[in-house]
Amino acid sequence: MSEGSRSSDVAVIIPARNEADRIEATVRAADSLGGVTLVIVVDDGSTDATAAAAGRAGAAVIRHARNRGKGAAMETGAEAARLLDQREHRDRPRHLLFLDADLAETAARAGPLIDPVLAGQADMTIAVFTTTVKLGGHGLVVGLSGSGIRRATGWQPAQPLNGQRCLTRAAFEAARPLAHGWGAETGLTIDLLRQGLRVAEVEVDLAHRATGTGLRAQLHRAHQLTDVARALATRL
Repeated sequence: MSEGSRSSDVAVIIPARNEADRIEATVRAADSLGGVTLVIVVDDGSTDATAAAAGRAGAAVIRHARNRGKGAAMETGAEAARLLDQREHRDRPRHLLFLDADLAETAARAGPLIDPVLAGQADMTIAVFTTTVKLGGHGLVVGLSGSGIRRATGWQPAQPLNGQRCLTRAAFEAARPLAHGWGAETGLTIDLLRQGLRVAEVEVDLAHRATGTGLRAQLHRAHQLTDVARALATRL
């Protein structure tokens, strides 16, 4: 594949909610990745200046009037990329790279996720962070997701909830509709593996905000646990 054909192959989609302090750096870093020609931020009902900050950084911004959950934000971003592909009369659709909004400058290191998909070696890649972050109780949700994926497919991922993923448009369409909310990644992995698609984990030097142990963080993890359990309940 020539360098020219690689240069128009990737759209970055960043679901975001109340990330005004980090989204601008994340967008600029993502836009610097080789192969990326489009960055879309889906503002999922933020109450801060997330949308304005993302726009200043050069992203195409779509806003949900209310919080609809991560799965819905991922689907909104992917649909926007599809419509832009059609408008540009592309011969082939862009691949999709999903990144978390709080990666900040480290998003510039996401390139290894893209390469196997562009090379046709994987239908979806999943990041394995080489930098340790404080889980703050998050391990319960990770354990549920990982054990559920293993039961459903026989494969044990190292970081089953990692939202940093690159996949072909065909793979994304094969997994639609995505599981609700925070169950999106768990359902996506199971659905693609069950259809015989190639999923590969890739070590990357990315880092996002460490999770806390306060009430707000605990409520967030409770929502994650509920969404992952719901995704597994329909697949096991």
